[in-house]
Amino acid sequence: MRRDDACAIYRALATEYAAGKEPRTFIHFENPFQSLILTILSAQTTDRAVNEIRETLFTRYPTPEALASADRQDLERILHRIGLYRTKAKTIKAAAAAVAEEFGGRVPSTMEDLLTIPGVGRKTANIVQSHALGIHEGIAVDTHVKRVSRRLGLTDHTDADRIERDLMAVFPGACWKMINSLFILHGRNVCKARNPACERCIVRARCRYFRETKGV
Repeated sequence: MRRDDACAIYRALATEYAAGKEPRTFIHFENPFQSLILTILSAQTTDRAVNEIRETLFTRYPTPEALASADRQDLERILHRIGLYRTKAKTIKAAAAAVAEEFGGRVPSTMEDLLTIPGVGRKTANIVQSHALGIHEGIAVDTHVKRVSRRLGLTDHTDADRIERDLMAVFPGACWKMINSLFILHGRNVCKARNPACERCIVRARCRYFRETKGV
């Protein structure tokens, strides 16, 4: 896809979802540490479920040091309503320990350092950088971003890292901080996994999936 077409898609979605100045944050957090831990917990879980345990978790364990020393069974009780809670209890303890021991209790800002933390891949690192640290060096690719990108024709790949590179190549850097939020909103509201509402899609004229499936 040409850059001018990609930019037209971006402008249309930004207008549609009123995302003028800052990206919408779906997980509620108060600081980079909370953003890191809650983003790790959000895998295969709804944002609503993660937000519901946030207050209890961070009231009891407000710092990396406190969470690193938490009783795992107590963590499991707090997390039991979210998916894979036993594994996630172990992972966030390890992540908190890494922040406390390797980075002096402060969430690191570079991609290289973030990727050394247990439970952190590029998607999580990009989200923490963008939403909590104001750094926009990449684009977080989740299931919605992947689906919307492929349907629009912005990428032919299925691997998240390859998709991220394709998006970074076609969108100007100034757009990167919003792409994840805009594509998630569009994926949830219109470009759904099953039965996408193409008739309501404001970017269907530039969409490969629409052209191929609707014969236009």
